Amino acid sequence: MIVEMRSYILHPGKLGEFMRLMDDEGIAIERPILGNLLGFYSTEIGSINKVIHLWSYDSYEERQRRRALLAASGPWTSFVPKVLPLIAEMNNELLNPAPFSPA
Repeated sequence: MIVEMRSYILHPGKLGEFMRLMDDEGIAIERPILGNLLGFYSTEIGSINKVIHLWSYDSYEERQRRRALLAASGPWTSFVPKVLPLIAEMNNELLNPAPFSPA
């Protein structure tokens, strides 16, 4: 299993709009394609205007397959231009659990 951690730094004042768009449209497009959403968060202390979402996959290959399906999805390609201007910085990390990790 791997966990993908995607984090975005949003432009100041855009967190509410980003979360509304994700709640109204985005997550409903992502979830059936990407699968196992572990969590979707915004920060309160530390980096501000930051959103983090975590997805788990059985393997790197499964992640690649699902991400390709999302990239080819018409609803997703129509949705992305709505949120992309709200994002100042995008980061992505793939996490491998330790043998003793509960996940």
